[in-house]
Amino acid sequence: MTHTEQSGSPGRLARLGRRLNHAAVILPALLITGAALLYVPFHTGYEQDRWAEELRERGRPAQAYVYDVQTKNRGTTMFFRYELDGVTHEQEVACMEVCLPWRSTTPIWVSRTDPSDFVTDFGQLSGHRGRFQGGVGAVGFVILAFPLVGLVVMGWGRLTDRLRRRPQPRVVSRESRVSMPRSKRKRSSNR
Repeated sequence: MTHTEQSGSPGRLARLGRRLNHAAVILPALLITGAALLYVPFHTGYEQDRWAEELRERGRPAQAYVYDVQTKNRGTTMFFRYELDGVTHEQEVACMEVCLPWRSTTPIWVSRTDPSDFVTDFGQLSGHRGRFQGGVGAVGFVILAFPLVGLVVMGWGRLTDRLRRRPQPRVVSRESRVSMPRSKRKRSSNR
């Protein structure tokens, strides 16, 4: 390869780069990123439901006692106490769909490998699972909505521009029935 061929190559790439519209690269990247982040909480929810079913099938049954219920700015939390193999365990459960009153009991199924991991009778897993993934999903929604709104606005703008720029119908002269601009008609009639 000669020196001129090597030096010509970056120029071609630069011209190609100038031709690319930045929006054509950025908008699809934002769409893909937003969709992936929006998928995370749905996938997490599916995995949690699957894990809750597995705990009900293979977990060790126990009886949990609600010894405290606290409400803070992020929501309400139940504190459970349960006994397994003579050892008392304590764990918190977020009040999502069900919030048991203080001093009530509920059956739970505890993981055989981790005694702090269980599912309640009403299907809630121990701990505060999925909060972070919910935030990631909200960020994904915003990232996904931004380019979609941009595309809609750009498309609406193009549509209204086309409607405003409709070509005017041409006037046809009675003599020739051939369409020509007005200035040429004036010139030909004066001759």
